[in-house]
Parts: sequence; C-alpha cells; structure tokens
Amino acid sequence: MRIATTIFLTDETITPVRLARELEQRGFAGLYLPEHTHIPVSRESAYPAGGELPREYGRTLDPFVALGQAAAVTERLGLGTGITLVAQHDPIDLAKQVATLDHLSGGRFTLGVGYGWNKEEAADHGVEWTTRRERTRDRMALMRALWSEEPTAYEGEFGAVRASYAHPKPVRKPRGPVTGPRTLVGGAAGPKLFSHIAEYADGWLPIGGRGLTESVPVLRTVWEEAGRDPQSLQVVPYAVKPSAGKVAHYAELGIEELVLQLPPAGEAEVLRVLDEYARFI
Repeated sequence: MRIATTIFLTDETITPVRLARELEQRGFAGLYLPEHTHIPVSRESAYPAGGELPREYGRTLDPFVALGQAAAVTERLGLGTGITLVAQHDPIDLAKQVATLDHLSGGRFTLGVGYGWNKEEAADHGVEWTTRRERTRDRMALMRALWSEEPTAYEGEFGAVRASYAHPKPVRKPRGPVTGPRTLVGGAAGPKLFSHIAEYADGWLPIGGRGLTESVPVLRTVWEEAGRDPQSLQVVPYAVKPSAGKVAHYAELGIEELVLQLPPAGEAEVLRVLDEYARFI
C-alpha cells in the first residue's frame, strides 16, 4: 500500500520545499494539498466537522504554487490536490495550470476534484450553490477538450471553448472516458457522486474512509454498468488518522493508496508526526 500525506500548508507551517524533501527521503508516496481561496468572515455555512472553523482554513497556500515548489525539489513524490474546487475556477485557466504542473513534474500530478462546503466562498466566485456539481461536471468536460490531442471544441451549459491549440498536454494518455491527469473525485457516497466518478474520473477520494465496506461495492456496480474496467477503479481514503487496525482494514478492501493527515504545524511537529507515520510505509 502506498502511504501519502495531506496537510493544510499555510504561512505559519512548515514550507512546501522542506516538507516535500522530507517526504521523499522517508519513502512517502505523495503530498496532497487542499484549497480555499478565502473564508468570508460572515458566513452561515457550518464547519462540516463541527465546532469552530480551524484557523488554517483562512490561511491556506495556493495548492498549485506550493505543489510547483514541491515538484521542483523532488523526483518521485506524487503531487495532488485534495481537493480543487473546480466550480470556482475559470476552466481554461485551470486546464493550463493542471497540464503545466503535470508536465513539469513528469506526470506525477493527481487532480482531486471537490464541490466544497462553504456557500459564501462559492458565492464570491459567482457560483450558484445548487449548480456546483453540474458546473464541476461541465468544467471537467471543457478541460478534457483542451487536453485532447487534437483541437477540440466544447459547448456546455456553463462554459464553452473553441477548438484550440493548448499545450502542454497532461502526461497520461486517455483511458476510457477520462482525458487528463489522474483524477479522483471527493465527496460523500451517493448515486449522483458515483455516476460522476464513473463518467469522468479514475476513482473516489472519500474523506476518512468510513463506511467503505458498504459503499465500495455500490461504486463498483455503478462503475461497471458505465462500461469501465473493473480493475481500474481507484479508491483512496483521504485525511486518515492512522492506526494499525485501520491500515489492515483498508488493505483487506484492496485499497492501494492511503492519504494520512498531518497537523498544520511548524517543522518540528510535522517531522515528529512523519516519523510516527513512517511505520506504516
């Protein structure tokens, strides 16, 4: 099993360069970074985990800039977003960012796709909350057009692009309906989420990994009914606080990659936790 990590990198934590080097030296498989452009002070959206919203949410580094630094100082470390709020981006700009990072890192990038929880943040980006899933689906289709080998036009409900020259291309070749880098979709189990995963992704990025014994077989059924290769589905539990029992359980389910949560802390504390987590590698 590959053991990767995620962390809220901020202006107060360990730096991307230092962390990336330490992860690669210790044999960790990857680094995934979350995204929040801003957190409006006045909001009605409750923090999904309950209680007060942690300080780091309003201080996160831009994941693409931070991962670009990580890519420059490593050779093998996987790089990913956990997650990118696709509906909040201009899809033409995002397609360029994704393809550039994937190209410069030699195909090491994983695009984690998410829908978000903060209505006020989304509203400031002009996103009507009830449309965020379909906007994401539409933006992914537009980006696939730009990532295609031949100039390809796309016209959707929320955006359009002319047939265009758009390089660099992501390193991975098209596979089934998926064009672009390795793509994982986050979110709670459900029919709509699973249909979208089967339509445009390589797999699922469930937070915490609870309930996988019941939900993974359902996803596999949706996946196969969509004509996808049963062996190609990837399920990557995300932001996990590990224990030997959890890791063994995931292995029994056939999980091949696990993303462990690091504290949003300074260098000494993060490296201490990395040393603890190294026993799972």
